Amino acid sequence: MRGPTGPVTVEVWLLDVPAELPEGACGPLDEGERRRAGRFATEAGRRRYVAAHLALRQVLSRYTGVAPGELRFGREGRYGRPVLRGAAAPGFSLSHGHGVVAVAVAAGAVGVDVQRVCPPGTVEACLPRLHPWERAELERVAPARRAAEFTRLWARKEAYLKGLGTGLGRPPRADYLGDAAPAARPAGWGVAQVTAPAGYAAAVAVPVPAGETWSVRSVRSALGPA
Repeated sequence: MRGPTGPVTVEVWLLDVPAELPEGACGPLDEGERRRAGRFATEAGRRRYVAAHLALRQVLSRYTGVAPGELRFGREGRYGRPVLRGAAAPGFSLSHGHGVVAVAVAAGAVGVDVQRVCPPGTVEACLPRLHPWERAELERVAPARRAAEFTRLWARKEAYLKGLGTGLGRPPRADYLGDAAPAARPAGWGVAQVTAPAGYAAAVAVPVPAGETWSVRSVRSALGPA
């Protein structure tokens, strides 16, 4: 969020996906969300999707004062960035990764990502897709730590691309999000890791005008009744 003259503030909610959803959990979801939930081939995938979208609605309800089931979403831009309809609606970003949901809320554009630490095979397959400097940095990391460091980097990259509104429609190698040279990261953006549960990495990205400061407030919670 941003006050009239204050710093940029992003709030990131990290919520656990429950082992089971209560009966009628889909109640607050709209027709499109229910339709997409029904397309999942596995019950685990469906549960993660429903839990993520319930969490998004519950979090945004706190900021808007609108009941979770009354919130209305749309798409904007070339890549269809999801937006909340309504006057003074905050910007948001949603991510879910095998048991953990992340929701970021800011005054405008924002991106968030949460990832479970990738297996080594995935890391090796993705290395060629990275910016050359990022790849060089990871190749210098000890093999035992490479998967965790790659996952942290990939979370920053996805958060930034979500903040841009392109997602992976923009090639991952186009932008540097590494650790060794923070000044070489995209100008006008704040990108930071968010404390995540063991075995996960999370990151957030938000536009920050020149000369302004920014901060992240992290909230750890559980998915409650809608």
